[in-house]
Amino acid sequence: MSNLFAFLFRYRGMLVFALLEVASLYLLVRNSTYQRAAFFNSSNAYVGQILDVRTQIFDYFRLVSINQGLVQENALLRQQLYRADLSRREADSLPVPQDSTSRARMARLPHPDSLLLGLRTLPTRDPDYPLIAARVVNNSLRRVDNYLTLNVGTQQGIRPGMGVLAAAGVVGRVKVASEHYSTVTSILHSKTSISAKIKRDGTFGSIKWPGDDFTHALLDYIPRQNKLVRGDTIVTSGYNALFPEGVIIGTIDSFVKEADKNFWTVRVRLSVDFSKLTYVYVVNPRPKVERDTLEAKAGMKPEGEERP
Repeated sequence: MSNLFAFLFRYRGMLVFALLEVASLYLLVRNSTYQRAAFFNSSNAYVGQILDVRTQIFDYFRLVSINQGLVQENALLRQQLYRADLSRREADSLPVPQDSTSRARMARLPHPDSLLLGLRTLPTRDPDYPLIAARVVNNSLRRVDNYLTLNVGTQQGIRPGMGVLAAAGVVGRVKVASEHYSTVTSILHSKTSISAKIKRDGTFGSIKWPGDDFTHALLDYIPRQNKLVRGDTIVTSGYNALFPEGVIIGTIDSFVKEADKNFWTVRVRLSVDFSKLTYVYVVNPRPKVERDTLEAKAGMKPEGEERP
């Protein structure tokens, strides 16, 4: 305390001068309309700049939460783009009995995008492919078999076998999942095969990675008699439950005919840039037990799954 008194006594002149200056400025601003307006205009400008800088700093440290919110919103919007398996069924094209029971059931349909089939209500635009947003926390590119690690797991509903998409297109398939993380087999994997088709004419093929360039893959099983065009869009075929139909995979970059093959050798530029992959969406298809059981009995292997 004695040091404080000594400091105040030593600099008493400067302190009194500063106090008088503040008091005089206060009186000047208070009693002069012009000075008051000038002071508040100037102070508002400086305060605005300070608040702007503060907001930029706060926003920078909130980027993670902002991005997560945007990804969740994008997942809900993208979910609306994918057609359900029943979306091609037109209600007015199906014969519905005109008895009183059927008419009563039709009147009670839950929404206009529904139809009545055998007195059973079926939604024609039911979202078969809800999406789960995730962030890529690890990614490999230079190996023969490449994987991604996501920051979502079984706690968020992730299961092995789910498809993974990015904003630009197809990414891969979930291989294993723990409580909070999951590992994804990307397109850049020697055993990944994705059922695809040429969007322009609907020709079906299979996308595989040759193991060299992470920007390109091969489209197999395109007959030699088919006419190909450089730049044609390659999309998912919808033959499997992993991915919705029509999701972009890439575009045809080049194609050649080889004498000893009955198919084109088609090189596809992938739409997803795996070197910059940050946020993805895990496709959560509804179980299709009847279809899976029937195909298993017939010995059919679903397209797009890893081969043993």
